[in-house]
Amino acid sequence: METVRLVLIGLGNLGRRLCRVLEEKRASLRQRYDLDLVLVGAADSRGAAYDPVDGLDPGRVADLKAAGGTVADYPDVGREDWLAPALVETAQADVLLEASPVNLEAGAEPGLSCIRTALRRGMHVATPNKGPLVVAYQELHELAAAHDVQLRFDGTVAGGLPALYLGERDLRGAVISRMEAVPNLCTGYVMDMLADGMSWEEATARAHEEGVLEGDGSWDLEGWDAAAKLVILTNAVLFQPTTMDDIERTGITELAPEDIQSAQERGEQYRLLASAERGADGSYTLSVAPVPLSSDHPLGRLGRKQMGVLYETDIYGTITAIIDEPSPVPSAATMLRDVLDIYV
Repeated sequence: METVRLVLIGLGNLGRRLCRVLEEKRASLRQRYDLDLVLVGAADSRGAAYDPVDGLDPGRVADLKAAGGTVADYPDVGREDWLAPALVETAQADVLLEASPVNLEAGAEPGLSCIRTALRRGMHVATPNKGPLVVAYQELHELAAAHDVQLRFDGTVAGGLPALYLGERDLRGAVISRMEAVPNLCTGYVMDMLADGMSWEEATARAHEEGVLEGDGSWDLEGWDAAAKLVILTNAVLFQPTTMDDIERTGITELAPEDIQSAQERGEQYRLLASAERGADGSYTLSVAPVPLSSDHPLGRLGRKQMGVLYETDIYGTITAIIDEPSPVPSAATMLRDVLDIYV
């Protein structure tokens, strides 16, 4: 039985749900893969807990967070004076699971520093946090290679959809002439509400109630989230060094509800489309914009809580993958998938 020691940074929507997944799946992972995943440390914005001997009970960590507490309240081993960077700097672990907020406006911190530290210390990293990959994609990959560890980030693009694995691994050898993705769930949800006759205020309020829109919504509604995901897809799958400045970005906030309703009457569906078109010189033109998609478009029939990706290739045809994600669990579980890809 191989034991893999995990440290988890971030106990928000994804982190605490991953704790539930680890709790539920531990026995089956031991049986199926001869792999014991042990959570030895965890940190949130108010403190940390670390037990290198017995490990933490991930269910208990999730319970503390569900009750509105902090992991620093974990009996005997919780500490309010210990935050994420210090935990990553000192913990003896094999894998860092980094699920802190994106925080691009703050340079993707503290996630970026935690990932750098883990890689330098010889820890593998699995993260759904797109911020560090957008800010320092090449640097982090070079750092991982220099220390002979792996950096996995399949959950950064479209929730639980393995969009990156599909493009990176399953389309090897192909030239991708076109890539299209609907990687942001909440914009489709809001636009479908508008198509049904709601006002902007009603649609965004419903999205907040359903938990698909957070804060003031600008990160999603103005297209920043989709652009960040396109940056990662372009770097990882299309091998074109890309930053946010390379994306022509238009959000959905300037769309009139009447335009969305007219499209629906024509049998079309608006989605915020992230696209890459290959030019004659082999480079890709990148854009994010709301587009009315016809019902015969592979991404033109997505439900309100669905995302998808399309790859048009020279030798593998055109491949589309879609995920229905009614809760954050699939996004959280990508960290488990990344860990298994490293060890199994």
